Amino acid sequence: MIPMEFYKFEVERLDGTQESMEKYKGKTIVVVNTASKCGLTPQYEGLEELYKTYNEQGLVILGFPCNQFGNQEPGTADDIQEFCQMNYGVSFPMFAKINVNGSDAHPMFKYLKSELSGLLGGKIKWNFTKFVIDKTGKPVKRFAPTTEPSAMENYIKDIL
Repeated sequence: MIPMEFYKFEVERLDGTQESMEKYKGKTIVVVNTASKCGLTPQYEGLEELYKTYNEQGLVILGFPCNQFGNQEPGTADDIQEFCQMNYGVSFPMFAKINVNGSDAHPMFKYLKSELSGLLGGKIKWNFTKFVIDKTGKPVKRFAPTTEPSAMENYIKDIL
């Protein structure tokens, strides 16, 4: 059974520990499926910039590596952590590799897709699809993989 509230989800961090989304209650959240070997990978830089700029005002970005699109995230948790830190200085929370589409998609992504279906309905098109959850835990906006993080800035500022 999929919880129908964002804060009820439990996810695994890159280090293997479990974390409840309850931890982020009262914050504006961007959930993004990521990959290290994708043409859109440089978006890590823009995501980190948004995180650094607005974190103290209540923004958190949560990265979820996914290997479902072109095998572009083949690495281990350690590989992903090292890549993100060395190449993009990622300091926002990163989670264990998950699936975002199909029957074995993570329940949190099933929920987000049901709340905010995109151009492909209940599917995620590619890496770096971004979901915005407001301070009350309601999914409010979905941004396409090709939408640069900087193009989300005004929207995020408005809901912080």
